[in-house]
Amino acid sequence: MPLPIKNVLVCDAVDNACVKLLQDHGINVDYKLKLTKAQLVEEVKGYDALIVRSDTKITAEILDAGAGQLKAVGRAGAGVDNIDIEAATRNNVVVLNTPGGNSIAACELTCFLIGALARPICSAATSMKEGRWDRKLYSGSELHGKTLAILGLGRIGREVGFRMKAFGMRVIGFDPITTQEEAKAAGIEKMELDDIWPLADYITVHTPLIPATRNLISATTLAKCRAGVRVVNVARGGIVDEAALVDALESGQCGGAAVDVYPEEPPKSDTTKKLINHAKVVATPHLGASTTEAQVRVAVEVAEQFIALTGTSKVYTEYAGVVNRDVLNNVF
Repeated sequence: MPLPIKNVLVCDAVDNACVKLLQDHGINVDYKLKLTKAQLVEEVKGYDALIVRSDTKITAEILDAGAGQLKAVGRAGAGVDNIDIEAATRNNVVVLNTPGGNSIAACELTCFLIGALARPICSAATSMKEGRWDRKLYSGSELHGKTLAILGLGRIGREVGFRMKAFGMRVIGFDPITTQEEAKAAGIEKMELDDIWPLADYITVHTPLIPATRNLISATTLAKCRAGVRVVNVARGGIVDEAALVDALESGQCGGAAVDVYPEEPPKSDTTKKLINHAKVVATPHLGASTTEAQVRVAVEVAEQFIALTGTSKVYTEYAGVVNRDVLNNVF
């Protein structure tokens, strides 16, 4: 039985392609940004579905308030750590995401940041704008012949491996789900974590933030790495222990870091600010999915999935983006 989704509340900025597609299929859409939790607790009672990005947190309190009315929450993006999945499942609310929509954007940013760590182009460009000619100061190193470790071999991780292989890097990786065959097809040597640390010249993480991956890059794991290892995080804040990373940068154990995501956004903690301002760090404000193409793609995909849930389209016949699939047995 299709889900009766008639009224949708968009809580975070998404491309207008999302709104138009929903409206073209007879679904009413309201656009209300920057609602407080208290406001959303009241608003949710009048909607069948919500669309969010990373700014709005869909808590148990909000989901409980929408019980009986709310049918689905869609995340225009891959990560769903801002949605209480357990509470959604308890309330028979379908949670879905757009896992492939921003893969290329996040992959390309990762590759650019790896390059920026090898060749200090950001610092050199700033130096030039300030009227200096510091040619000798900004000598870099080649990626060719270096080893890149990718932790998390899903869509983004494999795309990064494929591209960095073209630079002549040896690409190794870890993922508890991806098979040896899948990794090999992407040109990646799959290994166990303990074997990876001492081999990596560069480490990039592409995992969700879950208990098993929190502080995956820590003082303990950094100590197992080669001196001067470089770290990239375009996945989620919290996967890298920021305090440990700062210490490793200052001791020289870590030769540089590129960071796009933070435990709190915008950053407020002294530790995060110290990391961002470190001379060996390239810091960006969560730009992983910030391309024109990716924003249109995730907007369209989340709308298509809502339309599929109503039974008026077969675009997503298998509900590819549904995170809590057990709920489907209860709502159909």
